[in-house]
Amino acid sequence: MFSDFMFELTKEEVECLRSQIVTLKNNPDETEEETSSKRGKHTKYLPYVFTQEGVAALSGVLRSPIAIQVNISIMRAFVALRQMITGYQELLKRIEELEHELKILLLPKDPNDDKNIILEIRAGAGGDEAALFAAELYRMYVNYAESQRWKVELVSVNENGIGGFKEVVAMITGKGAYSKLKYESGVHRVQRVPETESGGRIHTSTATVAVMPEAEDVDVQIDMKDCRIDVMRASGNGGQCVNTTDSAVRLTHIPTGIVIYSQTEKSQLQNKEKAFRLLRSKLYDMELERRQNSEAEERRSQIGTGDRSEKIRTYNFPQGRVTDHRIGLTLYKLDKIMNGDIQEIIDACIAADQAAKLAKMNEN
Repeated sequence: MFSDFMFELTKEEVECLRSQIVTLKNNPDETEEETSSKRGKHTKYLPYVFTQEGVAALSGVLRSPIAIQVNISIMRAFVALRQMITGYQELLKRIEELEHELKILLLPKDPNDDKNIILEIRAGAGGDEAALFAAELYRMYVNYAESQRWKVELVSVNENGIGGFKEVVAMITGKGAYSKLKYESGVHRVQRVPETESGGRIHTSTATVAVMPEAEDVDVQIDMKDCRIDVMRASGNGGQCVNTTDSAVRLTHIPTGIVIYSQTEKSQLQNKEKAFRLLRSKLYDMELERRQNSEAEERRSQIGTGDRSEKIRTYNFPQGRVTDHRIGLTLYKLDKIMNGDIQEIIDACIAADQAAKLAKMNEN
């Protein structure tokens, strides 16, 4: 019968009830000054509020049917009022969430976020071990791209003969590819016992990752007078076009000294087209870097500045640990991450970047 009127008070509500008290006059003839002098001296207090408990106590005194019905109506009103307050609090919480989402939507959007990307991975310090790590990073990004239903096209690869990559370049095509993978630019460090050595000592090797938005024709204009194109026979493993036809293309941009080598397609025309796409993206990236350097102070407040000399992450194999140094995130699921499960890291970087931008916006 009374289940509709039963609920548990929170700690804050109990404290609130305790505070709603006044001094009790022990003597009806006592003056206000005498009563006031007793405050804080173990004087008993009574609540001056009308509560559900008060209604329940009243129903024990007034037992007529009308009084009972009135008490029940009052108690129902209390329950309805409490539900309204709870709903109001939930509404306030939802409003705060929507305000936060709105602020994020009002943040300036990176115009490159929806673009495809050019992914470059180069082995750094560590010799053959660094090349093996670069190959593992490439497979990690390929697996992640496949999980996002993106398309991966290999542009060029320079192998070291034991399964490692001294350098690998690929195009990743898919909606929002740059918005998610732009935080991967920087130096990635691995700590493990090298596969190339029989000793048991832990070595540190590095690989540098560069993520560039793919540039459109309208983004970069290339003057053909500034380019030199050389054709040659493709090298590498197997295939009808390897070492048989002049399908490989080497594209040199004379003003910048950038050299692009493309050999993965079967025809010279396809390799030439891919080389120009890569050159356009490299020139666009150089222009972006020039602009970003002029806004260095602003970029220091952001996550994932794209500085390729910045050590961003450490992969510790003996402890199965991955640490992102920019945001202080450590995860103990190295195997899953190396298999492409990097969404948690990406989400954390996006959240940290948004928080930094919101803080800067609030300062202004």
